[in-house]
Amino acid sequence: MNDLTVIDLDEDRFAIGQPVPRGEDPVLLRGQGHYSDDFSRPGQAYAVMVRSQYGHGVIRGIDTEQARTMPGVLAVYTAADLAAGGISPMPARQVMNNRDGTPMLQPVRHVLATDRVRHVGEAVACVIAETVTAAKDAAELVAVEIDPLPVVTEPARAAAADAPQLYDEVPRNVGLDFHFGDSDQVAAAFASAAHVTNLRLRNNRIVVNPMEPRAALAEYDAEQHHWTLHVGCQGVFGFRNYIAQVMGVGRDKVRVVTDRVGGSFGMKQPNMPEYFCILHGARMLGRPVKWTDERSGSFVSDTHGRDHDMTAELALDRDGNFLAVRLTGYGNLGATYGAPGPSTRNAQRNTLGVYKTPLIEVNTQCVFTNTTPVGAYRGAGRPEANYYMERLVDTAAREMGIDQLELRRRNHIPREAMPYKSPNGTTYDSGDFTNLLNKAVALADWPGFAKRKEESRARGKLRGRGISDYLELTGPPGREMGGIRFEPNGDVTIVTGTLDYGQGHWSPFAQVLAARLGIPFRRIRLLQGDSDELIAGGGTGGSKSMIVSGNAIIGAADKVIERGKQIAAHVLEAAAADIEFHAGRFVIAGTDRAVGLMELAAQINGGLALPPELPQSLDVAEIYDGPPSAFPNGCHIAEVEVDAETGIVEVVKYTFVNDFGVVINPLLVNGQAHGGIVQGIGQALREHTVYDADGQLLTGSYMDYAMPRADDAPLFQHEFHSVPATTNPLGAKGCGEAGCAGALPSVVNALVDALAEFGIRHIDMPATPERVWRAIRAARSR
Repeated sequence: MNDLTVIDLDEDRFAIGQPVPRGEDPVLLRGQGHYSDDFSRPGQAYAVMVRSQYGHGVIRGIDTEQARTMPGVLAVYTAADLAAGGISPMPARQVMNNRDGTPMLQPVRHVLATDRVRHVGEAVACVIAETVTAAKDAAELVAVEIDPLPVVTEPARAAAADAPQLYDEVPRNVGLDFHFGDSDQVAAAFASAAHVTNLRLRNNRIVVNPMEPRAALAEYDAEQHHWTLHVGCQGVFGFRNYIAQVMGVGRDKVRVVTDRVGGSFGMKQPNMPEYFCILHGARMLGRPVKWTDERSGSFVSDTHGRDHDMTAELALDRDGNFLAVRLTGYGNLGATYGAPGPSTRNAQRNTLGVYKTPLIEVNTQCVFTNTTPVGAYRGAGRPEANYYMERLVDTAAREMGIDQLELRRRNHIPREAMPYKSPNGTTYDSGDFTNLLNKAVALADWPGFAKRKEESRARGKLRGRGISDYLELTGPPGREMGGIRFEPNGDVTIVTGTLDYGQGHWSPFAQVLAARLGIPFRRIRLLQGDSDELIAGGGTGGSKSMIVSGNAIIGAADKVIERGKQIAAHVLEAAAADIEFHAGRFVIAGTDRAVGLMELAAQINGGLALPPELPQSLDVAEIYDGPPSAFPNGCHIAEVEVDAETGIVEVVKYTFVNDFGVVINPLLVNGQAHGGIVQGIGQALREHTVYDADGQLLTGSYMDYAMPRADDAPLFQHEFHSVPATTNPLGAKGCGEAGCAGALPSVVNALVDALAEFGIRHIDMPATPERVWRAIRAARSR
């Protein structure tokens, strides 16, 4: 039988390494994207949350009677109603151990506040009505009587003996006392050091601000005792499992469906109280219930990011060789356990970066405060860790009178040392750090900086240059589904449990499958957002999607080939051992007799009769163990101009070279890098989350909270310096969070360089015009 498949000579445009545009963009640009708030069902009701107006206080009573009598109101729920409905407290998603080996303290977190409120915006009650307006009107009539208590919002202050206590069972508000490293060895290294650099570094709190606020719609099938939740998230499989746990039902009783997601950056990963309220309402009312947040609500109820206060120390010998790094400080959990990992394990695993530092010690107290809970935010500890290290390196170079490039090169892990076992507990598989740095320096026109600085000075501006020589550990591998389904219409569907919330997974995943199986690129579809279709799924986070889903897709593709050889042998009347697979065709070795994969799939879908001992389809649904984490790295070089009279800082030149391993789709990779860089610039110079002494969020709208804008970033110069990872079959390393890891240190290092003539050694983020102006004025007055 001859292969009737027409080979598309244009398919080379979709090969691995080609800049294939995002497949979903035409739909999105036409305004046809289907987001969480676009889901509606006949007869749906609407939910509005009643939130605490106090930062801390004892609940003396919640009076819902007047609200219940309002026109159109269907229900008003408090914590007691949810408990009566069998909804349990929400367990911590990430549990770590204290330095003494005991588990971190986990105070009970109810869906709705019970005895006490602990931050402004904490959900106290839920009103469900026929319309949003009716629900809002009734929510204003829910009378919550609260006796105010003292408030603490800063992490360093929270651990003080006299600080207000959020939980009776958490002394000094310390939920986790984390330690890594050999304290005695590190202390000895510092004692013997010729030079020690010490910086207190405040990593400022960020409001996540995805383009799409959170929204969800819950449905309940009374006959099947089954819920369906339409919601934007980062992975439906784990999301479903957590909901089932809290609702006290089997996983088969919950389905989570996600279509388009308008950004997340880590914030939409955890389950939130609102979802359990509408799930309960859908069951009790027998009709769908919808909830959509407004931006004012998002500011106080979405998890925030960052918020660490660290003292960072670097010990060096007389030649500038690094001896040890020590971090000591605090991570802010907010009012309940959010994400303890960023200031602890991710600080441990990412701070050493590209340097052959023999020792590291991390001491972090994760504390509860009267602020919105803190969760993952793009990088989740990786940008923070690189910020600590790169600020230390730049400062040490200035203090010791060593050129900043030379100090970095002197301490680089050499390429020939790979695989390199780091004292942070990880093993780097690959990297070429010095040559990458050299490429970035050349691309940035390093020798021309002096001339550019004089040109800036002639215009009344200061100019500075900064480097970030970063490395980060990608997300935890975990198990992932690899599914391939041959549809009756001739399409091929990839099924996997990562989830695209703006990254553009469809094109690169299709490139991987097309390269492996020779399937026409345009016939490939992607299914990620339906928990009923998944048998495993770790979701998206930690820059791991291509590593884990790509690995699963390759594993599933190899299963397709294995099954296809058996079926092709039957069709071609040959032995399975004689069948080879090349470029989308099953061929009898040494002959021209073949059948195409797509043709074979069409025959099976058309009713091809197969012996019972053979696979009955080409479809595959398997679970694959994720490969080890990878180590993307790079060098970012920023140049800034500063107006000393106003404090305004502008990023005027930005160059970066990245090692992302094998780059599947450079167009999407560059887009990820650009987005991360702009977010890093935003944190470094603009975004400032401020609470007052009563725990009120003063920066609760875009009138007060400055987001980065397009004109805050220059055009970027960039190149790749790819060293394939050896730990996964694609050689990929991940790219989604690297922009932040490169931008934070390079921009702040550039600013400090510009201000060095005033004797300014450090300036904390965000370096707002006021903060810079005050620093210059203070320096001039000394």
